[in-house]
Amino acid sequence: MTGSGEGWLSDGLDAPGANSGLWVSGVNYIAGWREAREATDRLNRALLGVGFELSDVRAVASTNEDGRGVVRLAGWPGAVHRLAELLEARADSDGGAA
Repeated sequence: MTGSGEGWLSDGLDAPGANSGLWVSGVNYIAGWREAREATDRLNRALLGVGFELSDVRAVASTNEDGRGVVRLAGWPGAVHRLAELLEARADSDGGAA
């Protein structure tokens, strides 16, 4: 994912990932990470589309200890509050349907 927020590794919003734990031999972490990456790209495009900066809030691809893809949301509290307000307004406007 490119665009604003490309310098996210140094902005203080680091999410745990491959460097935060031990890798288990024989576990296919790459397949899980690729699946998570596709989901994060989609979510990050949606966030950009509604006016968020990826330096403020973004999805981050990772895996768990079993190699299963994990998507984490990383963001500054103010941006996360704005995202929550957007989601709450959406839920209120259509009776809570996703």
